[in-house]
Amino acid sequence: MSNLDDLHLFVSLVEAGSFTAAAKDLGIAKSKLSRRLVLLEKKLGCELLLRTTRKQELTDSGRLLFCASKEHIDALTKVEEELSSSLHQPQGKLNILLPLEFFNQIISTLIGDFLSRYPKIHLHCQHYSGSVPEFDPKFDLCFVLHEQALPTTNWIAKELLSFPQSIYYSPTMSSKLASKLLQEKATKPEKLSQHDCILEEEGQPWHFRNGDKIEQVNVNGRVVLSSPEMRLRAAEQGLGLCKLPDYVLKNSVLKSRLIKNRVLKDNSQAQSLQRLSLSHESVAQRLSVLYQSRHVASKTRTFLDYFQSHVGQLL
Repeated sequence: MSNLDDLHLFVSLVEAGSFTAAAKDLGIAKSKLSRRLVLLEKKLGCELLLRTTRKQELTDSGRLLFCASKEHIDALTKVEEELSSSLHQPQGKLNILLPLEFFNQIISTLIGDFLSRYPKIHLHCQHYSGSVPEFDPKFDLCFVLHEQALPTTNWIAKELLSFPQSIYYSPTMSSKLASKLLQEKATKPEKLSQHDCILEEEGQPWHFRNGDKIEQVNVNGRVVLSSPEMRLRAAEQGLGLCKLPDYVLKNSVLKSRLIKNRVLKDNSQAQSLQRLSLSHESVAQRLSVLYQSRHVASKTRTFLDYFQSHVGQLL
C-alpha cells in the first residue's frame, strides 16, 4: 500500500494539470515531485501518467487510482478544514466550469459579492460550448443546462433549479404564417415540424410534456445558433420559431426598457416576440451542478451554498 502522502501528491498533480503548477501548489520542488511519482509508479508496478513536453494524460491505471483515491484524500482535507473553520475562513483556488453565456451578468454579480465576502478564495471560471463536457479533474464544479437526464459520467450530479421554456415567434415572420399561429388557440407540438425553427444544435429534437410522458418533435430550420442571445435576436428578425427559457425573454425586455429605440443591423425596429400557445408545454430547462466527490472541500461547499441561496434572487 502506498502512504497517504504519495496519494495526496498524485491527486494534487492530476488536479493541477502540470508538474509546475502542482509543485507551486504543494510548495515543493518540481524535481522532487517528479521523483516521488516515479517511486510511486515503481511501487505499484504500472505507469500512471503519460508525460510529454506539452501535456500530461492519465493512463487507465492512473485514472483508476485517481478516482479511488480522491474521495478519501478530499475527506481527510475536509476534516482538517472543519477543525480549523472556527479560526479561518474558507480559502484556496476554486476552479469552475460554466456553459457558454450562462447568466453572464447575473453570475458576474454573484461572483463579485461572493469574493467580497470570502477574500481568501481565488476563483477561476472557464466556459464551454455544447452539452456535458468531458471529465476534467482540475475543475471543482461544473454547471450544466439540460432537459433530459444527464449521461453517465465520472461526475456526481445534483439538480439545483428548473426554468420554464416556451416557443416564441415574431410578427415579422410571413404575415400568412403569423396570422395562422395567432388564430390557433393551442397548436399541437407535432405541427411545429412544418415551420422553420431556430435550432440550438443541428438535429436536436424539441421535447414536450404530455401528462406523465415526454413527446419528441423533430424540427428543422435554416439557422443553428448555440447562443441563446443570438437565437433571441434571430427570432426577433423573423427567421423562425424559437424555443427559449422564459427568463431570457424577461431579461431582454428589461434591457429594452433601458435602451430605448434599439435598432437592429438592418435598421428595422426590434419586434417583441409572441409566445406560442401549445396544447402541451415545453419540457423545462434544468440546471445541475457536477462535482468529483461527495466529500467536497470547504471552499467548494461554501460557493455552492452561496450560489443556491442567491441565484434565485437575481433571476
